[in-house]
Amino acid sequence: MKMNVEEMLPKVTDFLKTEANTQTVIGEAFTLGEFNCIPVIRLGMGFGSGIGEGEAPKTGHGEGGGAGGAMGIEPIGFLVSRGAEISFISTKAHTGLSAAFEKVPDLIEKFLKYREAETVKN
Repeated sequence: MKMNVEEMLPKVTDFLKTEANTQTVIGEAFTLGEFNCIPVIRLGMGFGSGIGEGEAPKTGHGEGGGAGGAMGIEPIGFLVSRGAEISFISTKAHTGLSAAFEKVPDLIEKFLKYREAETVKN
């Protein structure tokens, strides 16, 4: 049995290339009202191969080999556009301190509107 790494690795990498796309994970780009939405993924890949052969006093000649690959795909959000505006919407739930910092601009805006309304009253 002759091991041919040149034949094995292209088969493994072709499989990974075929499967590693947004359509496989969360679908194709779509339109929602006036918004165009494009899925965004995080992709991690790894692959390897090895072959070996040797002589054993009692069993004679032996050889073996193998190739393998792994892939991890995670949907992380959507690029959303409306006209000339483009933004990223994460699929992750924001908690803790990062969520508080994201709300600061809204809180400041509400505070300023409240303060302005109080000034007009007085």
